Amino acid sequence: MYRLLAGINLAGMVAVLFYRVTNIPHDTLSLKLLWAAMTLSELWFVLYWIINQAVRWDPIYRSTFKDRLSLRFEEELPGVDAFVCTADPWKEPPLLVIGTVLSLMAYDYPPEKLSVYLSDDGGSDLTLYALLEASAYSKHWLPFCRKFKIEPRSPAAFFSTNPDPPLTSSQEWSTMKSLYDGMANRIEGAVSLGRVPPEIREEHQRLFSDWNPATNSRDHPAILKILIGGGDSKAVDNNGWPLPTLVYLAREKRPGYAHNFKAGAMNALLRVSSEISSAPIILNVDCDMYSNDSQSVRDALCFFMDEKTGRQVAFVQFPQRFNNVTKNDIYDTSILIYNGVNAHGFDRFEGTAYVGSGCFHRREILMGRKYSDDFKGDLNGRIWRKPLENLDILEERGKFVASCASEENTMWGTEMGLIYGSPVEDVITGLAIQCRGWRSVNFNPKRAAFIGVAPATLNDTLIQRKRWCEGTFQIFLSRYCPFVYGKGKISLGLQMCYSIYALWAPNSLPALYYAFAPSLCLLHDISLFPKISAPWSIPFLYVSISTYVYNLVEVLLLGGTFKIWWNGQRMWMIRRVTSYFFAFLDSMLKLVGMGEMKFTVTSKVVDADATARYENEIMEFGIASPMFIVMTTVAVHNLVCLTALVFKVVVNGIKVLDALFFQATLCGFIVLLSLPIYEAAFLRTDKGRLPTSVAFISVALTLAISFLALR
Repeated sequence: MYRLLAGINLAGMVAVLFYRVTNIPHDTLSLKLLWAAMTLSELWFVLYWIINQAVRWDPIYRSTFKDRLSLRFEEELPGVDAFVCTADPWKEPPLLVIGTVLSLMAYDYPPEKLSVYLSDDGGSDLTLYALLEASAYSKHWLPFCRKFKIEPRSPAAFFSTNPDPPLTSSQEWSTMKSLYDGMANRIEGAVSLGRVPPEIREEHQRLFSDWNPATNSRDHPAILKILIGGGDSKAVDNNGWPLPTLVYLAREKRPGYAHNFKAGAMNALLRVSSEISSAPIILNVDCDMYSNDSQSVRDALCFFMDEKTGRQVAFVQFPQRFNNVTKNDIYDTSILIYNGVNAHGFDRFEGTAYVGSGCFHRREILMGRKYSDDFKGDLNGRIWRKPLENLDILEERGKFVASCASEENTMWGTEMGLIYGSPVEDVITGLAIQCRGWRSVNFNPKRAAFIGVAPATLNDTLIQRKRWCEGTFQIFLSRYCPFVYGKGKISLGLQMCYSIYALWAPNSLPALYYAFAPSLCLLHDISLFPKISAPWSIPFLYVSISTYVYNLVEVLLLGGTFKIWWNGQRMWMIRRVTSYFFAFLDSMLKLVGMGEMKFTVTSKVVDADATARYENEIMEFGIASPMFIVMTTVAVHNLVCLTALVFKVVVNGIKVLDALFFQATLCGFIVLLSLPIYEAAFLRTDKGRLPTSVAFISVALTLAISFLALR
């Protein structure tokens, strides 16, 4: 049914383009230029729509049978190393980080085969202190999880979703909650004071000996602390079960060395873990993305250990889900369409994208191995842990491979580990792995495997999307362009799938033209579309209506609502004139050597007032961002043009709409989408409103544009 709809849509789009090239106006040069730009914009939309068909043409959906895995391989399950990355204790609170760590330690998996590594790129002793508290709490928490088979296994998430103790275990529940509250209070107290309690520092001198007053996040030696495991044979929980290995790492940072952001942190973890546990399977998650299903590690192994196709699988990617998305998803942060549709379409071409969190990898493939037909891929029976060694020796060896000098004159960042040079190191690494002959798997279970925290302000949302957009566009402009680097290595369908996101940035140009030119022409009664009474209006009407109706149906089928769809349309417009446009500009500047790569950590902390507004689905602006100026100018410009049109209709009658119907509809649609922007700019008085300076500049720009157009 979809293929039939797509065929009809394509016919309608071809008809629109045919109208453009056969009805070029001959009035003035300026009108010809307007018409030509309109034609090029619509041609781009058609080409981009065709590329988008790759993910919708034949999606596939997978399921696993974990009971069969247990029956056949329970005694031979491979070791798993879980990597958690954090970068800033103020934007990513330590209590949030250890919730993720504890959820991974509590996996339903043999604990002696599980190791959890925390990479702290902030180099903060507060994060280590939180991890120390978590290591002590795990001795109580893991037996509790095993006994009652609870989900989720992040303490904060569990107690927030189960606020009242169950009748069958009220005493144990209350004890565990009390222990957690005590730990949380101690951690938050230390963070608020900005220092580790002196008695803790005195008691654990070995752990905190590497910090001194001169230590800072950008200049410090490698710090490696094995809190559980290594040569410690006493690492057991309260029931006598072994505890998973737990390791803290702050890789060396020096001003003269590029640290390569998250990719550098992941590569340091790869080297350090090779010295300690060297598990054949690696899981990486962001610090705010706790495990929501203790069985997800077994789900991943169902693909890796499958006899027919498992040896070809490089990584298994689970979707990112978020627990703080508002009822109507005001910022469109749930990535509903990607998780529900696009990722499954990627998977059809045996190459779903690596999206940086919630992903299980084969270690040897991350280390640069190319696929060959003789690769066995056996995981059962593999050595999953190195022999126990002296703790100090292990730590010293790990510090050496976490030093800045350890990567000099090596293939790290090019042929080994995650690839350097892109803000989206995950996407480019996944593409490179697939071009080496490996396949990947997307698995979207009914119960979310991982749940994280989505940005709760518009500015954070746009900055995050700008980073994704800029990174993928830079991939397209580099030697890793899917159509160049992937030629002959991956299928054309997979090249198209990657290009959907790699071409986000240039999408901003036709979107901006559509946001300004048609409405601007209303001031001069210039029509850029056929009359609504003419037969040529039919393909324009059909393409517009079918596109929006299908998108609405798609959202509804994925469990969304009309308001979720409407908010998605608003964010579609906002992102294209802000995040995508600025990502395009920055990419062009970098291309000519006038910019450098930056990585901004999205804050997971929002003040109480902003949180209240977010929960009430009131858009949060609050700062004078250049992106807000462009967005507000688009909104005010279309409001001015629509007001001028209404005045003309009042004076000259409804007949003026015959030639201007499509432009009036487009202008009115943008105005409706922009209602929260007008409210924030001119009506609201709270701290989350648009700053007066933004509103003033936007109005001034709108008046200048209108004046020039009238001249």
